Amino acid sequence: MRLLYLADIRFPLERANGIQSMETCHALASRGHRVTMVVRPDTQRPPRDPLVFYGLPPIDGLRIEYARAGGSPAVRRAAYVAAALSRSLGRVRHDAIVTRDLGVASALLRFPRLLRAPVVYEAHGLASETAAALPDLLSTAPPAGETKTRRLAARDARVWRKADGYVTITNGLAAELTRRFGPRPRLAVVPDGVRLARDRAMPPPAAGPFTAAYAGHLYPWKGVDLLIDALARLPEARAIVIGGHEAEPDIHRVRARAAEAGVAARVTFTGFVSPGDVAGHLRGAHAFVLPNPASALSTGFTSPLKLFEYMAAGRPIVASALPSIREVLRDGENAILVEPGSGAAIADGLRRLMNDRALGDRLACRAFADVAAFGWDQRAARLESLLDEVVRAS
Repeated sequence: MRLLYLADIRFPLERANGIQSMETCHALASRGHRVTMVVRPDTQRPPRDPLVFYGLPPIDGLRIEYARAGGSPAVRRAAYVAAALSRSLGRVRHDAIVTRDLGVASALLRFPRLLRAPVVYEAHGLASETAAALPDLLSTAPPAGETKTRRLAARDARVWRKADGYVTITNGLAAELTRRFGPRPRLAVVPDGVRLARDRAMPPPAAGPFTAAYAGHLYPWKGVDLLIDALARLPEARAIVIGGHEAEPDIHRVRARAAEAGVAARVTFTGFVSPGDVAGHLRGAHAFVLPNPASALSTGFTSPLKLFEYMAAGRPIVASALPSIREVLRDGENAILVEPGSGAAIADGLRRLMNDRALGDRLACRAFADVAAFGWDQRAARLESLLDEVVRAS
């Protein structure tokens, strides 16, 4: 198939949506499809090569095009949407258009099918709920007014009803959309994935103090503060926090939390690490922590990349027992699941692993076996099945 993938992101992007978009498109191209990504140019000079940045081999079926989109955020957004529409409605036709951008999907769906290829939208949440919740969850997010929230809710409903195909990353999100807007055809639940060949199980960590690792962004809703609280209850343990940007407030907030808790000397902050280098930092850990508290963003909708990276790395996992996490992890089988939002519960889970290494080995082995179903190629195969159905119905 000839696929057009639209992503209004600077590229390459170190955040999860950039990684997921690139891995998905590369995997689809590896399966023989011709994939064109339309993104915004890199802001670094000289521009970085996306394949080098993400540690992926060149492949003939993947083409990356850069939309001319600069200026203020509003101008940049308008320019990207215009470029996406021009590319989608131009003379070069594709078999399907894929995007996880609700605004782009909504704009495309205003055009009749005679003028465009089928549109497949990939949802990672409800835009209206995310906008309303962001000020409580992200340090720098502005409040969303009632008018904006209503507009996003109407857009959520419209794209659900009009998209030619629809993807969610969790069963919980699919169920909530169906509850709100009714059933729809050509719906697939396709979780995120992991690069299995690169992230295969690591050798045991070197001798030393028990170390718990967290990898990812440090937004409040990610819950890394709870790992700091847990460490304060485990005086014999250490932690490594992989991620965060010095130019953003979150890493400074978590460092301050560590200092206040009296554990700063036992926490290593790496700052930003390129995607290909994360595994090297994880090698020194004895366990991984996924500490998301219950929130509008994480309870039923999130499918964290780091969940699958943890499973593939061959270490035991302590994770919040959220519905979205329980779709993949099972307490006592492939992870220890604990009460969300509780540093004490995370500490108890880590203490179990500290006191019972055989338990940790058993959980890690089962998680490693289970993650084989979540490689990027498997994700691409699931998307391919939906895309085949969409193209046949068009």
